[in-house]
Amino acid sequence: MKTNPSLNRSLTTLLCAATASLLILSQPAQAGYVVTLQQVGSDVVATGSGPLDLTGLTLVVTYASLPAQIFPVLGQIVTGSGGATDGYQGSISGPTSFGGVFFTFASSGSGDSVGIFRDTSTLLVPSGYVSGTALSDSATYSNATFASLGVTPGTYEWTWGTGANQNFTLDVVAPAVPDSGSTLGLLFLSLLALLGATRLRHVQLA
Repeated sequence: MKTNPSLNRSLTTLLCAATASLLILSQPAQAGYVVTLQQVGSDVVATGSGPLDLTGLTLVVTYASLPAQIFPVLGQIVTGSGGATDGYQGSISGPTSFGGVFFTFASSGSGDSVGIFRDTSTLLVPSGYVSGTALSDSATYSNATFASLGVTPGTYEWTWGTGANQNFTLDVVAPAVPDSGSTLGLLFLSLLALLGATRLRHVQLA
């Protein structure tokens, strides 16, 4: 029995394409500090993590206490327990806002106090923070929605240099919707094509 070289090449190409698609979908989040804002039940929860590189920024103010809060129209968000916080200023570029005019204090917060005030180009970190140290925090807005907080789903990034950790990213995750077929559908079709090609190969070999 003879194999079909052309069919084998097609099968290999299909498998490589499917594997590449899965790898692209599973790429890790970019470096730096990332805070994710998402609806969790009846609450909106902000969860932040990652290091920050303060190179190029200057310490200008220290807050004895800075509660977790959000003010989308001015590009302001703070997460964490609300402890002593240092404010660094510099040439911070990025979106000037991520939503509407509502100002809201979080119902609760935990971990490092981290945030950004885009209107004053101020990056906020725990008092005495050592540049490059990993940060971790959260804030919960009870009985809230994106609409009540005035936030617009999307990814917003602020930078003050080209270093791997010279960025602050806010990822406002839109509520989940049923898969439209753009991802799972294509993968399913690829698998069907693979099965069909395999069956054809068996027929040819027979």
